[in-house]
Amino acid sequence: MRVIIVGAGEVGRSIAQNLQASHEVVVVDRDEEIVEDLTYSMDVLAIRGNGTEIGTLREAGIEDADLVIASTDNDESNVVICGAAKTKSDAFTIARVRRRTLLETWQGSQGAFGVDFMVCTDLLTAQTIFRISGLPAAQDVNMFAGGLVRMAEFEIGEDSPIADRSVQEADCYDSMTFAAIFRDDEMIVASGESIIRPGDRVVVIGSPDSVKGFASDITSPGQDEDKEIVIIGASEIGFQTAREFEDHGYEPRLIEQDHERAREVAEALPNTIVMESDATDTEFLVREHIDEADLVVATLDGDEKNLLASLLAKRLGVDRTIGVIENHQYADLFEQVGVDVAINPREETAEEIIRFTHADHTEKIAMVEHDRAEVIEIEVGENSVLTNRQIAEATADLPDCVVIGAISRGGELITPRGTTVVEPGDHVVLFVDAAVLDRVLEVL
Repeated sequence: MRVIIVGAGEVGRSIAQNLQASHEVVVVDRDEEIVEDLTYSMDVLAIRGNGTEIGTLREAGIEDADLVIASTDNDESNVVICGAAKTKSDAFTIARVRRRTLLETWQGSQGAFGVDFMVCTDLLTAQTIFRISGLPAAQDVNMFAGGLVRMAEFEIGEDSPIADRSVQEADCYDSMTFAAIFRDDEMIVASGESIIRPGDRVVVIGSPDSVKGFASDITSPGQDEDKEIVIIGASEIGFQTAREFEDHGYEPRLIEQDHERAREVAEALPNTIVMESDATDTEFLVREHIDEADLVVATLDGDEKNLLASLLAKRLGVDRTIGVIENHQYADLFEQVGVDVAINPREETAEEIIRFTHADHTEKIAMVEHDRAEVIEIEVGENSVLTNRQIAEATADLPDCVVIGAISRGGELITPRGTTVVEPGDHVVLFVDAAVLDRVLEVL
């Protein structure tokens, strides 16, 4: 498949890196230094130019393109790029935007602007924050098979009851599978003998009830789903996050320093308490009992501000903090110094776009540990290596770093065991090392 990516920022670069081994990738960017770096660091054709211009798109081979991804930092440019691409090809077009209003306009008349699929970065980030808030101690959460299957990643604390126990000893859940353990820079595919150490990040796949039960079991007594929510910063992500919580019946509190912005969001969010103040004013935070919050989400404009706000909340005694970061390189730093979860909007966007580039039967993907691995949902066809075979037999023909986590059959969840037979039409959720993903998809 020939893929043209316009815009080589974090999103475009992440997509190109994911696709370069299995697709013919062309990357267009205006910055000469970025183009030169891509030429020598990736197996892609890098072109300097303006993707809104037909001449540049022709140079990129638009007539033969199967997919065009517009991922610049300008919403209007991305829409124009897709429209221009449609005039010269039948390529499937994807536009990345930040404004939800533009997404809603497009949804009102799908296919408008020449855009086949639109991804709203801020809305995706807000939805991710909400999903994570529903599970105590979760670092990442994704749903598969229409909500029947949940994947979650947890960090294991020193006081956790499963610390220093084997997976076999910890596995007392009927409908959940331990997929992998991440320890520092090492990825361990979970087996019964694998030992779970304090500080490990454990990935599990199973029914929502089992995963929620596991989350409750590994955390401190009394720690449950986050109910008292405080959002710091009425950026677009902060606004969308408050709106997401409102839509699910919550009444969050939102702190915003700018008077006009505070007034604007207060009028748009009827079930959110908007407080006009500096979020680093300790006296204000104490007076408003921010320490009693179950979750504080820092969505200010700037990574340093979000780090400061998150650490201040932790110092006051807040149970859990989520910080939004624009620079993905800060993710580990945030979590090392005490922020519970760091979310990169660009990484969420890249994940949403990449699923369109996988095989046709791939229903959904989720990146794990910053693209070290992926959890994918596939619909099993007649020619799949899994079809009409027991899992123990079929997985012998797959790389070692693949775990079948769950099966959905006719709307019912099946927990995979060695003797389970996979049938055509089953939806299978697998954990796969990113290094072998293309090989796995070829046989699935």
